[in-house]
Amino acid sequence: MRKVALFGSPATGKSTLAKELSSRTGLPHTDLDDLLFTSDGTLNPDEFRLQAADVTSGAAWFVEGNFSKLADVVWHRADVLVWLDFPLPLVVYRIVRRSLRQLTGREDSAQARRLTWRKAFFARRSLLRTAVRKYRHNRPRYARQVAETAALGVQVVRLRSARDVERWTAVACESVQRP
Repeated sequence: MRKVALFGSPATGKSTLAKELSSRTGLPHTDLDDLLFTSDGTLNPDEFRLQAADVTSGAAWFVEGNFSKLADVVWHRADVLVWLDFPLPLVVYRIVRRSLRQLTGREDSAQARRLTWRKAFFARRSLLRTAVRKYRHNRPRYARQVAETAALGVQVVRLRSARDVERWTAVACESVQRP
């Protein structure tokens, strides 16, 4: 296991897990949000795809992000695809908690730098509403795309709780082939 793609709903711990795996194994980590959202604004889709493809052309990496539209250049190049598929109530709780940390300046990220109270909770397309809508809408599509990826020979791991993540991480870090 040298190439790992992680995805899931917002606030499922993709970044936390990818950073931990990278730290414990010495393999590089890329957050797709950091590629997409630059200091000059959002990349156009073609440039975003090219940069993601460049990151995954290497021999070893952890890439995380909720961009199933990049499956051909991220998921299909992975040895392992990890789907963090937590229950909706937990996702909602974590989004609220994270948004509050970001809005009060206790957490920094590409998303936090663009976040306002309205964008987090009150707008028609708020982060919270969008996450709930996408959770309900995307899970069936994810299941189909994950099955297609598995059919290409990529190992798929579906983790449904923090406990599953802890167990898998302990085993996965032992099986990573270090550079």
